[in-house]
Amino acid sequence: MVIASIDIQNGKVVQLKQGEELVLQRDNADELAAEFDRYGEVAVIDLDAAMGKGSNIEMIKPLLRKAECRVGGGIRTAAQAKELVSLGARKIIVGSNAFRNPEKKGAGKENGEFVVNIAFLEEMSKKIGRERLIVAVDARMGEVVVDGWKTSTGLDLIEAARVVEPFASELLFTCVEREGTMTGIDLAPAQKLRDAVKCGITVAGGVSTLEEVEKIAALGCDVQLGMALYTGKINLADAFSVSLNWKKGQISETADNSLLPIIAQTPDGQVVMTGFTDREALSETFKRGNVCFHSRTRNKLWMKGENSGNVLKLVRLRTDCDRDALLAVAQPAGPVCHTGAWSCFSNNRDYSLEYLQDIITERFKNPTPGSYTATLDDELVREKVLEEAKELCEAKNRDEVIWEAADLLYFSTVLMTRAGVTVQDVLNELDRRHKK
Repeated sequence: MVIASIDIQNGKVVQLKQGEELVLQRDNADELAAEFDRYGEVAVIDLDAAMGKGSNIEMIKPLLRKAECRVGGGIRTAAQAKELVSLGARKIIVGSNAFRNPEKKGAGKENGEFVVNIAFLEEMSKKIGRERLIVAVDARMGEVVVDGWKTSTGLDLIEAARVVEPFASELLFTCVEREGTMTGIDLAPAQKLRDAVKCGITVAGGVSTLEEVEKIAALGCDVQLGMALYTGKINLADAFSVSLNWKKGQISETADNSLLPIIAQTPDGQVVMTGFTDREALSETFKRGNVCFHSRTRNKLWMKGENSGNVLKLVRLRTDCDRDALLAVAQPAGPVCHTGAWSCFSNNRDYSLEYLQDIITERFKNPTPGSYTATLDDELVREKVLEEAKELCEAKNRDEVIWEAADLLYFSTVLMTRAGVTVQDVLNELDRRHKK
């Protein structure tokens, strides 16, 4: 997986050389998060919090529902981590506190200030789950550094990584001496780290070419991009492509004709079709914003819906664990199957609250004669919600509860739609409460 980084300082998206020298800054974090999410998870790092100079949390919060984010920077307590997860963070990155001895504050590395903080990692892992915890093992010349890379700990990278591994699903390794320099990654420590642990590893620091992205992927590691991405030296779509295991899909040894399976899924989780992609089709998918395939029958590029108009509008692409299969989350513009069915696996779209809201939205946009939904103004729909809630509370048996609950869900969804609230907005709020 290719992970794009959004580093935030003083309310701006920045790129720093060696963690200090400002190279560039932008003020379009929302747009960047939405764009980067098409290719992989997004690393959102609060540099001010990491350096103890404040917080950008209010700027970060909306990004957590806009993209699949891993969040780091100044996260020092399990309560902070759990709050971020409840707000939508997929994973949490911790660094400095994972290596600070809670019993010897400010004593210096010579006097034991730095150790792997087992108690902290245990609490984090228990609170948010090992699968959500990433530990940043940032290192300079093989030694773990903390406090925004300013403080050397005296801890050996490989030894520390082995101790950390039982508590985290992933390690984030930044080669600090190369970070922001565009001088290329040092693959030797990354290889040693890969050989030392079995958990996931993301490599960052100095990556400046597609060849390096490919080599990192060949090690079985993910890559995090910053400076090379923002300066245009590496294109994110190209990086995504070279990180895939095309050899697994190679049809013959004499030609570069690899095909990888690709599954198309709606944003609400319904699988609608499967097909195959090659490098050309993948490139066109990103360029057009609609999912493209390689047609094995015609042996050429094929965009779903190019004749019918029933395209699959791309939301995001993800790879499986072996990087030899793709999942395309996409919004269908109409029936997906060539037979006219909703999907290649079902004649009809599964009914869901999202489907209900789509129908309601369409009724408001294009009211048909006799449409009851189109007549529901704000005052009337609120009256109906109150009425149906009362009738649900008075229901006396299972069938009555089903009937009245259906009425209440319908009118509540109409009310939400008129207020510009989506079903996903409500699910996000329920998710937040569940994870509190």
